Amino acid sequence: MPIKSPQEITASTVEIGARKASLTSKMPQLLTLSILAGAYIALGGALSVIAGFGFPGITADNPGLQRLLSGSVFPIGLILVVVLGAELFTGNNAMLIPAFMQRRCSAWQVIANWTIVYFGNFIGSLIFAWLLVYSAGMMDADPYRSAITGIASAKTSLPWLTVLIRGIGANWCVCLALWLALAGKGLIEKMAGCWFPVMAFVALGYEHSVANMFFIPTGMMLGSGTSMSAFLIGNLLPATIGNILGGALFVGCLYAWLHLRKD
Repeated sequence: MPIKSPQEITASTVEIGARKASLTSKMPQLLTLSILAGAYIALGGALSVIAGFGFPGITADNPGLQRLLSGSVFPIGLILVVVLGAELFTGNNAMLIPAFMQRRCSAWQVIANWTIVYFGNFIGSLIFAWLLVYSAGMMDADPYRSAITGIASAKTSLPWLTVLIRGIGANWCVCLALWLALAGKGLIEKMAGCWFPVMAFVALGYEHSVANMFFIPTGMMLGSGTSMSAFLIGNLLPATIGNILGGALFVGCLYAWLHLRKD
């Protein structure tokens, strides 16, 4: 099946972004969709831990294999967001920018959308972590407990600037995945568009704020010893700033400038 051109993809994001921006006047709907997206990403995160760290005898001598296994299943979260419809903060970092640049929505609508969706994603991630991982005892035993606590400790031990730069890389990949998913109409095309870039960012070890809303709190619940300030200020804040830069500037703004400007 023919796919859309880069110009057609970017043009379609104007309508999508304007529609997303209009949801700021429908708070219950926007918040519900945001909570769902947080839960979907958390589902991908949980699956990535189970798949990536479930073969310690094999991956101990092959660290790249562990990253590849984790990355190969994590994209289920974005696939659910794209196919079923949900509001993801990192995706909206790029999706609303072409509409804003074409004056189809205001700066206030963009900021309001990002803020509501961000906290909705956080709520969804925490609910999933507490109810379907911690309370379900999914990671109580090793190697999963040591894996998730190690992930939380490692992410909050990174230098602030390193997290920010890795945040740029993560959302550059995620938003490129959304652009690819818009290229086709079929389910397989959309799944493939989501899968490759997201698998890449997980395997490369980039920092995704919404994913970290699951990984680090789950590690804290299971005894990582991570402090709240190390989580919120040492990781989530720089990851969020990096995600905004990676999505809004390097995808949304760049492609709108390339394909929507009038010479």
